[in-house]
Amino acid sequence: MPLSPYWLRDNCPCPECRDPRNGQKLFQVTDLPEDLAIVEQDEHSGHLEVLWSDGHRSRHPLDWLDAENTGDGRSEAGKRLWAAADFAAGLPEADWAAYLADPAERAAVLGAVLRSGFAVLRGVPAVEGQVLDVARTFGYVRETNYGELFDVRVEADPNNLAFTSAAIAPHSDNPYRDPVPTLQLLHCLDNSAVGGDSGLVDGFRAAAQLRAEDPAAFAVLTRTLVPFVFRDRTTELRADRPLIELDALGRIREVRFNNRSISTLRLPAAELDAFYAAYRRFAAVTLRPELRLDFRLGPGDCLVFDNVRLLHARTAFEAPAGDGTGGSRHLQGCYADLDSLASTLAVLNRRVAALDTIAGFFEGEGAAEYLGEAVTLAEHMLQAGALAQAAGAPDHLVAAALLHDVGHFEGTGLELMAGRDNRHSDTGADWLAQWFGPEVTGPVRLHVAAKRYLCTAEPGYRARLSEASEYTLRVQGGPMTEEQAAAFAALPGAADAVAVRRWDEEAKDADTATPGFDHFRPLLAALMR
Repeated sequence: MPLSPYWLRDNCPCPECRDPRNGQKLFQVTDLPEDLAIVEQDEHSGHLEVLWSDGHRSRHPLDWLDAENTGDGRSEAGKRLWAAADFAAGLPEADWAAYLADPAERAAVLGAVLRSGFAVLRGVPAVEGQVLDVARTFGYVRETNYGELFDVRVEADPNNLAFTSAAIAPHSDNPYRDPVPTLQLLHCLDNSAVGGDSGLVDGFRAAAQLRAEDPAAFAVLTRTLVPFVFRDRTTELRADRPLIELDALGRIREVRFNNRSISTLRLPAAELDAFYAAYRRFAAVTLRPELRLDFRLGPGDCLVFDNVRLLHARTAFEAPAGDGTGGSRHLQGCYADLDSLASTLAVLNRRVAALDTIAGFFEGEGAAEYLGEAVTLAEHMLQAGALAQAAGAPDHLVAAALLHDVGHFEGTGLELMAGRDNRHSDTGADWLAQWFGPEVTGPVRLHVAAKRYLCTAEPGYRARLSEASEYTLRVQGGPMTEEQAAAFAALPGAADAVAVRRWDEEAKDADTATPGFDHFRPLLAALMR
């Protein structure tokens, strides 16, 4: 298909045009010439190569050119709209310990919040302030006039209906702010009261229902600015926003709904009549029993939900008696934002995909022979990682030992055995640099040089090499000269590279049981950047 020259050039991925570390552009669009044109273009090795009229060259992956526009996922197009019956099999939930330990589990929880609007973490320690730690696993706490942390319990002089035992209809929090906190967390410390169950309504589903049943009412609520107001002795807040906000393509992007916080609209009578008719119609939709998902939070349960999509509610409960008898209900909450959660999820998914790629090499090419040794390439690398771990090495060295020979994947070890140096240490380090810092890639890059160094620096080291290792030593340049060895020893990463080299030489025992790749996944995930 025809391509827009300015779009193609504006998206040039080369290091002259974009910072390779963060992808930010290094030029202004006005820096491009007025008469920009494509002089030549050719498809080669899965890329579109372009020569521009100003002499610049671009190289674009073909699969990138064919990618669809997925958007930011914040509108209804990126959501799973639901009714209560859709969760008959259970809520999206996870155990707190598993969430902390397993990146894939954490990604599943955060993905559920983005797609369905909520998730519940079970077994979160029921101690005060813990909800802040939950929020910090994926983002930053949003401080408001309620503080960094707020308690949801019966108070003697409440400034908000939430701090009573009354029932609360479906609503969103803080609609009088702009920007509104887009995430809310509620962590249950105690719920021994009679009543006090939690409820959720998918505001996007309710708005979509209104659009289908009464398009005119839906249109009124998307264009009428509603004054949301909150005031007490120390605070006065106001934000004029529609109840249903659309993006530029007309898709539902945000719902603000809070009967308690709507102040006085000042509009002509006919517009007020139309607004209140639409407002009442929408409120009735949000109260439909089939849309409301009710459940009970117990001590240790933490609910995380999208505050600009879901409406949350509560049934009434018995307040504690004045003599201290009766049950009580105590939740602690905080606010956070969806952009941080989405960022964390994107990084987690990137890491999970990277780990899957590396695991695929261990299971595929890693099953091949390892340069004539008694173990396969994967067994050799797993043994090296296990030896480093058993020696109490820091995590970055365990990772370097485990991954030191990734440059041999895709059959390049055969090239080495044929007498041609495949420079697998450099190839492997460069490939790993997509995800790991120099503390991991440095020892990988230097582990071949470390063998050459040890053969010079330690009498008797060369005699202990296996037959295959002695052969590859000669192909890779043989022992260093005294001058080369001294220069190597002075390198900042020499000691780490030597440590990896020693585990490399030991990791060739066919009778040694070693853990599988999954054993090392959490360690690698924690080191990824």
